[in-house]
Amino acid sequence: MRMTPTEKDELAVRLDTTTFNEVQLLLAEKRTALSTLRTGIAVFAFPLSVLSVLIATSKSYELHAVIHWLVPLLLLNLGLVVLGVFLIHTAVRRIRRYDRLLDGLKRKNSRLAELLD
Repeated sequence: MRMTPTEKDELAVRLDTTTFNEVQLLLAEKRTALSTLRTGIAVFAFPLSVLSVLIATSKSYELHAVIHWLVPLLLLNLGLVVLGVFLIHTAVRRIRRYDRLLDGLKRKNSRLAELLD
């Protein structure tokens, strides 16, 4: 079954629309991964700032008098550091995946490569 020129043009437009929608979706997902990365960095940095304040004010208190407050705080900080590392690792992995998918689409469509580079 042969396609008429009009049908070929309609198919090309549909393919371009599909490719455009795929790129839009991948870029939106990449934006989400970047915001996850930003959140992970903030969650990771918070315990470090709390610890620096504790170290800076360490002459104002005696360790044995505040140990019952310090241990839970350090455990909470450890949990936040682990959460921050997890978010950063997940975001970087997703960003790399979306970049690979976008590169594949750019190799298939030269016009797209011109727009995204």
